[in-house]
Amino acid sequence: MAGWPALLLLLSVTVTVAADIISCDPNEYPYANICCQRCQAGHHISRHCSRNHGVGECAPCEHNTFMAHASDKTECFPCVQCRDDQEIVAECTMTSDRRCQCKRGSFYYQEIVAECTMTSDRRCQCKRGSFYCDSADCVENCFRCSRCPKNRVIRYPCNATADTVCGEANPESGLQRLFVKVFRPPDYRSILSISDEAARARALNEHLSTRSYVQGYSLSQADVDVFRQLSAPPADSRLFHVARWFRHIEALLGGPCDKGEPCGLRASKGRRVQPQWSPPAGTQPCKLRLYNSLTRNKVLSSQNTILNWVVTGSYISFDILRRVLKDYFKFDVFYCMNITDIDDKIIKRARQNYLFEQYRERKPQAEQLLADVCAALKPFSIKLSETTDPDKKQMLERIQHAVKLATEPLEKAVQSKLPGEEVNSRVEVLLEEAKDLLSDWLDSTFGSEVTDNSIFSKLPKFWEAEFHKDMEALNVLPPDVLTRVSEYVPEIVNFVQKIMDNGYGYASNGSVYFDTVKFASSEKHSYGKLVPEAVGDQKALQEGEGDLSISADRLSEKRSPSDFALWKASKPGEPSWPCPWGKGRPGWHIECSAMAGTLLGASMDIHGGGFDLRFPHHDNELAQSEAYFENDCWVRYFLHTGHLTIAGCKMSKSLKNFITIKDALKKHSARQLRLAFLMHSWKDTLDYSSNTMESALQYEKFMNEFFLNVKDILRAPVDITGQFEKWEEEEAELNKNFYDKKMAVHEALCDNVDTRTVMEEMRALVSQCNLYMATRKAARRRPNRALLENIALYLTHMLKIFGAIEEESTLGFPVGGPGTSLNLEATVMPYLQVLSEFREGVRKIAREKKVPEVLQLSDALRDDVLPELGVRFEDHEGLPTVVKLVDRDTLLKEREEKKRVEEEKRKKKEEAARKKQEQEAAKLAKMKIPPSEMFLSESDKYSKFDENGLPTHDTEGKELSKGQTKKLKKLFEVQEKLYKEYLQMVQNGSFQ
Repeated sequence: MAGWPALLLLLSVTVTVAADIISCDPNEYPYANICCQRCQAGHHISRHCSRNHGVGECAPCEHNTFMAHASDKTECFPCVQCRDDQEIVAECTMTSDRRCQCKRGSFYYQEIVAECTMTSDRRCQCKRGSFYCDSADCVENCFRCSRCPKNRVIRYPCNATADTVCGEANPESGLQRLFVKVFRPPDYRSILSISDEAARARALNEHLSTRSYVQGYSLSQADVDVFRQLSAPPADSRLFHVARWFRHIEALLGGPCDKGEPCGLRASKGRRVQPQWSPPAGTQPCKLRLYNSLTRNKVLSSQNTILNWVVTGSYISFDILRRVLKDYFKFDVFYCMNITDIDDKIIKRARQNYLFEQYRERKPQAEQLLADVCAALKPFSIKLSETTDPDKKQMLERIQHAVKLATEPLEKAVQSKLPGEEVNSRVEVLLEEAKDLLSDWLDSTFGSEVTDNSIFSKLPKFWEAEFHKDMEALNVLPPDVLTRVSEYVPEIVNFVQKIMDNGYGYASNGSVYFDTVKFASSEKHSYGKLVPEAVGDQKALQEGEGDLSISADRLSEKRSPSDFALWKASKPGEPSWPCPWGKGRPGWHIECSAMAGTLLGASMDIHGGGFDLRFPHHDNELAQSEAYFENDCWVRYFLHTGHLTIAGCKMSKSLKNFITIKDALKKHSARQLRLAFLMHSWKDTLDYSSNTMESALQYEKFMNEFFLNVKDILRAPVDITGQFEKWEEEEAELNKNFYDKKMAVHEALCDNVDTRTVMEEMRALVSQCNLYMATRKAARRRPNRALLENIALYLTHMLKIFGAIEEESTLGFPVGGPGTSLNLEATVMPYLQVLSEFREGVRKIAREKKVPEVLQLSDALRDDVLPELGVRFEDHEGLPTVVKLVDRDTLLKEREEKKRVEEEKRKKKEEAARKKQEQEAAKLAKMKIPPSEMFLSESDKYSKFDENGLPTHDTEGKELSKGQTKKLKKLFEVQEKLYKEYLQMVQNGSFQ
């Protein structure tokens, strides 16, 4: 299986997989010839069920997506993006779409002709008195119909797709009546009877000028019949109605049909949709399918074996994917990584760090620091009040609170004139707490004075070095080539110039912008391939431009709000490079395009990144690259990994909600972190939490125990012929399960590299092996060595492919530090085996001679001495001691846990004995009381008693009721019996 050729390009032909049609309940859907239950509203299918009428796995809709009803969709629907002239009246939720309406002072001229249902989109058409325009020189919208002047008459009335046509008024000639007679548009029957295609197109144009055929229009069979008579849209620009009608129906039908072929209708969508994606031609499909963001479904790979891959971010997930494609599917992967060292955020942070360090080196006096903090708090408070994002607002409030807490002690120290050392220590505390506050204030005040380019390279160089150290610690493979933006500035300048030469870029005030309108209107290009519904989202677009590039003057330089910067004119305080448009720096989106284009040419196989980079970053990369190369296939596959959250909250450095890799590695090993990623789908959100990591730890322990048990079995001495034993029914069944699981693993890897299913299949295989070994152990029979070794070697091989086994360990997880695992186990195990056999012999003699002190020493060796050396001895009644090399820290934790459990048992036992003793003491104390005296002490309840000591009246002097008296007599009789037992014990001498 691992020898299968791997993924590179898609097929250029459509592949249809036929399946038997099965009948499912309304709350179910068919999948792989079984029925699975649908996910409830607000969720999508993340994993299909594996048995008929079963339940798969459902995942909640991600941010800005919704699912209004129970469904079988594998992803939620994207929420509508409100336009600039609209306002939100209902926000997007997991179960409902966002609703927009025109802002005050603006309106649209559309009306609903068919409402949205569970199976069809809402259909709209222009209201009476307005018409629709979708040509390149106007916005897709409805416009008011024009009125003819008094000296002109209406030649063609306004309809849903064309404005009013006015003509000369000449009542004497009867021209108006003539127009009505001559220009009455033909109907479809007469059009179909015209044999000449040019004449048929002219007649169709006249007919279409009187009716709507876009934006909510439903096709009839007559439309389809006429459409099939045309081979292509007319080249004559005067027949623009036919051209627009042809484009509209072609989009609905998916292309013109050959004669004799049925043309199926598809539902028309009112909002922008993804363009049709075509796989490359000339290849044969293999079983591997990957989720391609360009199609939003899993697509077949080709059998080409060379794979060009560019990646940014999500390094563990992509490292796993890379290893699987390279080592399992045997692709020849060329892995290119891009390092962004020129960016608005980097520039701003580098400037802030430089200015703050200068400020700190000047050692400001306490009074000066307090004054500066006070000045910095003013713009900070304004920023806080204007912030609407709740997470960001909470982060800013934490900073403000921390600064105020650090300010008060320093103010008191200054007022009280405390010693200099005490004041200086409080100054340092305030400097540390107010670092972000002061850095932002210093940058806004003095940032324009920073002009040395080396200042801006120091920060990215430092963090790149830290990044490489972290990747090595995580066992992430290094890239084949690494590109830095600062080293490719000349190539970027040439790239931008070529885009301008091709007509898709324009210079403005020293900057260069990409013309999205012109690009989108081109017949061979499409803008917004990945997230078409987000086109026009100004918030996302401005985030993509960067904090330093969204001022009013910068935004006014664009021809369209959706245009984005290819090259930015540098302002004071920003790094700059010479270019034909003046000194400037690269835009964010252009970096990867230019560097990848330089190395990989006009097309790459895979581009990867985080889910949040789809729009605008990757959509803009696609547009500018295809504008440069004048193609429509710069990227064949787009792989986007899910978000990483921390305890359910989105990880964000800007919100101070993140954990560094170094901190994560202090808590868990690189293998444990990787197992956490392997146990989740690479395209879904991974929540880094205690529960997630506990699952990874338990999985590691479960697998490791299996490997240790198999190693122990393999160490048992046998002759050559004893290595091959007769297979019985148990071995045959286990071997069948082994091959079934191998096939299930292969199918899961072919299905979008589903490592989560792979890990579960491997866990199930180990469980079957454990059951087999336990059965053999109970029967005092040796398990089959060769079979268990084959299974263990296979599992080791798969974990190596995933990068979960870092070294060349022959079987199982390595023991000891890097580079020592093989030598350590091969060297020490013979000695440990001798020690185990010697200890077993001593224990046998001690039991026979009844020498408990020797047995205690033997237990101390097992429980206290050997764990400190990373050795575990497991004693089993009637069987040889099992010897295992285990990580020392793991053994010490196990020992502490064992002591904790034993201590809890001891405390519970002591507590139970204490309570029993107290109960017995209380019982004895009660037994000593004569029944005639038991109620006399209760003067707060009773006032009179009879001769036997039984109460007769309550405290108010009222005689007790018969029921109360009867109850008291029963208590009296019980106490009388206890007192007699006490006297008997005293008489017998059993009570002291």
